Amino acid sequence: MPAPHEDNRPLAERIAAEIRRLIMSGDWEPGRRVPKNEELRKQFKTSNVTIQRALQILKDEQFLDGQPGVGVFVRSKPAQTIIPASYMPPSNPGQPYRWLTEATKRQQSSKYRILEVGAVAPPVEVARALGLNEGDTAMLRSRIGFLDDQPAELVNSYYPMELAQGTRLADRRLIPGGSPALLNGMGFATRSQDDVVSVRSATTDEYVHLEIPRDVPVMEIFRIVYSDDQRPIEVSVLVKPGHRFKMGYHTETP
Repeated sequence: MPAPHEDNRPLAERIAAEIRRLIMSGDWEPGRRVPKNEELRKQFKTSNVTIQRALQILKDEQFLDGQPGVGVFVRSKPAQTIIPASYMPPSNPGQPYRWLTEATKRQQSSKYRILEVGAVAPPVEVARALGLNEGDTAMLRSRIGFLDDQPAELVNSYYPMELAQGTRLADRRLIPGGSPALLNGMGFATRSQDDVVSVRSATTDEYVHLEIPRDVPVMEIFRIVYSDDQRPIEVSVLVKPGHRFKMGYHTETP
């Protein structure tokens, strides 16, 4: 019989994990004063040094805010839940991309910055999802989305060349209403999408662009957007900082 799996991480990391869960779940609400070191020391049956190390981990990860001479507090903003279904429908005529309008509803400022637009050899998983043959290229639109001037997502979207060439998808400028509105106007309405969510460590580009603190993981959403007859018209890889966002889904029983 295999030996039981044990948590051999340093005690400070284990304590930080317990407190992080309380913050992410909302049990420790935003702005709450963290118990004094003496209370935490007794609770976790350890030394003051270990407690200080655990709290420093969470400060570095931006879960806690230390105020000299006052105390340590839970960050003022909780993790934000993103509802992917909110962004599926194309924007109404003359309206911005839904990612921007949804932010306005939450009283957040928002913007996108284009990083790269051009024909590329897509990753294998993307090529497979788009039904491309070996050696085929796809149109890449790479961008960063900001909420309240903080980087919120790094997005690489890929489109079949036969759809993208000669359109705003191949233009470095932002698309009025976003790609769903453009594709809808071209006769390729969004009918469904598949999302696969995973968690992993950040690459160097993600670490820099998203300003990832310490070794916080990122969420990756691999999204395939379909039009009529299950034709894939867009594949996006969205990466979000794991300490700032949650994904929300609503499913109804058939």
